[in-house]
Amino acid sequence: MIAKPQTPITANPFSAFPVPPLAGGILLTFLLALLGWTLSLLPGLDRLGALACTLFLATLYRHLFHYPEALRPGIRLSSGTLLRAAIVLFGLKLNVSELLGLGLPLLARSAGTIAFALAAVLLLGRLFKADRALTLLLAIGTGICGAAAIAAVSPIIRSKDEDTAIGAGLIALLGTAFAALYTLLQPWLPMDPSVYGIWSGLTLHEVAHVAMAASAGGPDALAEGLLAKLCRVFLLLPVCLMLAAWMKRKHKDKTGEEAGTIQRFPFPWFLLGFVAMSLVGSYLLPNVLDNPAPTLHGVSLLTTLLLAMAMAGLGLNVSLRDLRSRALRPLAAMAVASAALSTIVWFTL
Repeated sequence: MIAKPQTPITANPFSAFPVPPLAGGILLTFLLALLGWTLSLLPGLDRLGALACTLFLATLYRHLFHYPEALRPGIRLSSGTLLRAAIVLFGLKLNVSELLGLGLPLLARSAGTIAFALAAVLLLGRLFKADRALTLLLAIGTGICGAAAIAAVSPIIRSKDEDTAIGAGLIALLGTAFAALYTLLQPWLPMDPSVYGIWSGLTLHEVAHVAMAASAGGPDALAEGLLAKLCRVFLLLPVCLMLAAWMKRKHKDKTGEEAGTIQRFPFPWFLLGFVAMSLVGSYLLPNVLDNPAPTLHGVSLLTTLLLAMAMAGLGLNVSLRDLRSRALRPLAAMAVASAALSTIVWFTL
């Protein structure tokens, strides 16, 4: 009896349909984003969030079916153009009016948090001999706002899609673990709810992590935590501009100014869109709409979808075979630095 030949696994799930590569790649990331978002609604996985679930799902897809080379144009659009569009829309989450009302002290604390996180993760990464590019992304994500910060700076420092995806996944996992630990410890902490909220906002990695942990302290803790986190998100702009200036100078030093081989370093124009959207959400929408909350909520959902599609595109570039050898040391550096950050901020509040 002759055995039937097994059908090989295909890297292009749309090969049987006449789908153009651009549309097919976008459709694949869209479907992965929807599935990841659905998984994030399940108990337990809701702690990770839609972005992390989509990222892990796309990485698993790559491991099982390999990279869908035929769909590369659409996947690159999702991980590039859609990512920048999502960062622009992310600016609506930044309420400038509330930020200015906080005053300089909390902004100064946020700046100190970012400076410490950057220095600690980078120094520990060097001590642990961790991958430099991945460690830099994790340092920025730890200091500012997790995966969103990593996504914002990756075009500026020209990081590989694989590094961006690995960084976003690692920070989602560690941030979720820290947020869960905060939630468990909150009833026994000798800390006022408002102070607990500020502590959460100054030390946890992503907005979702702050909301998860601070809500355990009640409404006041949640409000203070999100406002503290808002300050760190605000500082994303100057950090990105400093990174852009550093990369431009580094590029000049590498190519040689006298040789006349310098190429123009692209300015991160999407950051101007980020600022513009924050101004629109803070001042224009409240004057145009009686109740801007539904509009802001709808745009927030669209932002999450675009970010999830970008995470799907990035996750498709992650090789699980290379993940173990590259991720452990940067993860260790981030974990130690995060624990030190939580402890130091605790004693300074």
